Amino acid sequence: MPDYAQIKKELEGLAVEDNPALVRQKSRDFYWYSPILKEELESVTADLVVSPKSEEEVIRVLKVAYAHGVPVTPRGAGTGNYGQAMPLSGGIVLNLINMNKVKEIHPGRVIAEPGIVIAELDRQTKAHSGQELRFHPSTAQTATIGGFVAGGSGGVGSIHWGGLRDLGNILRLRVVTMEAEPRVLDLTAWDLQKVTHAYGTNGIIVEVEMPLAPAYDWVDVLVGYDDFMDAVRFGDALAHKNGLLVKEIAPIAAPIPYDYFPRHKPFLRDRNQSIVVLMIAPHSMDAFTAFAERQKGEILFRSDKVESMKGIPHAYELAWNHTTLRALKVDPGFTYLQVQYPGPDHVAKVEKMTKLFGDEVPGHLEFIKFDGRMQCSGLPLVRYTTRERLEEIMQIHRDNGCPIFNPHRYTLEEGGMKQTDTVQLAFKKETDPKGLLNPGKMIAWDNPDFDFSAGKNYLFPGLAAAGG
Repeated sequence: MPDYAQIKKELEGLAVEDNPALVRQKSRDFYWYSPILKEELESVTADLVVSPKSEEEVIRVLKVAYAHGVPVTPRGAGTGNYGQAMPLSGGIVLNLINMNKVKEIHPGRVIAEPGIVIAELDRQTKAHSGQELRFHPSTAQTATIGGFVAGGSGGVGSIHWGGLRDLGNILRLRVVTMEAEPRVLDLTAWDLQKVTHAYGTNGIIVEVEMPLAPAYDWVDVLVGYDDFMDAVRFGDALAHKNGLLVKEIAPIAAPIPYDYFPRHKPFLRDRNQSIVVLMIAPHSMDAFTAFAERQKGEILFRSDKVESMKGIPHAYELAWNHTTLRALKVDPGFTYLQVQYPGPDHVAKVEKMTKLFGDEVPGHLEFIKFDGRMQCSGLPLVRYTTRERLEEIMQIHRDNGCPIFNPHRYTLEEGGMKQTDTVQLAFKKETDPKGLLNPGKMIAWDNPDFDFSAGKNYLFPGLAAAGG
């Protein structure tokens, strides 16, 4: 058992928290979106939370942790959904929220510390030079840029720019290694794949350089349809209109909007109305309204036409995983899936799944650019009954050519790849020889012989030992 009294002594002068209630609070994310993870991760907690203010302090923490053999799990704002930042083996949660400075803003790029909240980063770049991040998660008001890079994949703006995995959507990451003498590495281009979406398992991100795009006062729009598939076809047609500048296209099936979007409910006709949630650049609005008219879409709401937006959420806070959050607030019997509908027949695939599942899996799509082509991914709600039925629903999707990125797993591989990421594993061997960074999230490190085709869940031994 590590000597935490001694560790605290060696970390003197840093912000260290050992109050069990506060430590537990900082050991959690939105894992409870999944009834399965809620059960598995309920008892997870760290031993200490350390909140460094600089790269030097991060190096100091890692040095001490390495010497004592203590695990370190990095954390932004804890807005992830699959336990990415939860310390499965206890140890230290490295809370990076105090490293929140914007260092430099240039045409087309920004350099910032990892703990800055995304909405604040956008506010500063917009005030400085009329620029904003290319895309962001629906949790932009609370999520940090470092957390997004380490655990996210895409978001509001991915319709235009694709995802974080696309070359050029992250410019540079500065990373500290977990060794006796930590090294500081600057990664660019292909090397970024070693640490992006790796949950901090093979390096602590201490600086981020991101590309910027021109900022607009985006107009939030809701378009209504009586039939969900008409809403989907409208979304697809709009996504293919080259001349319209759009940041968000999310068709959402009835009765979700009427039942779970209370602030927008007055603008909807009834429970049976499906909607498309949109963000349109102001200069595209005339062309957009003409297009919507031709597509027989009913424009229900425009943020540029209401008297006041006070109390009305941003359009993006109805989309992505905020859709799930809003439903869960009202009805905790829901969970969700992450589905890919590969193109070019993505609309036909959505229609097939919609007919198969009906009201058991109410539809919610996000149109995105994937490898240069338009397609949609899904974050449908699921009326949860049993673990077996949930697995069955996922398998039916897979059997119909719709891959699942499983949000009911906490490991990198089970969440989507279904295989070992050899690049990230090799980098971990080099940067974290004792395996102390966010243990339990990379199966390949703990169990290189794990058979992904066997259909079995992986349960991290450290979690079992921690009483998980």
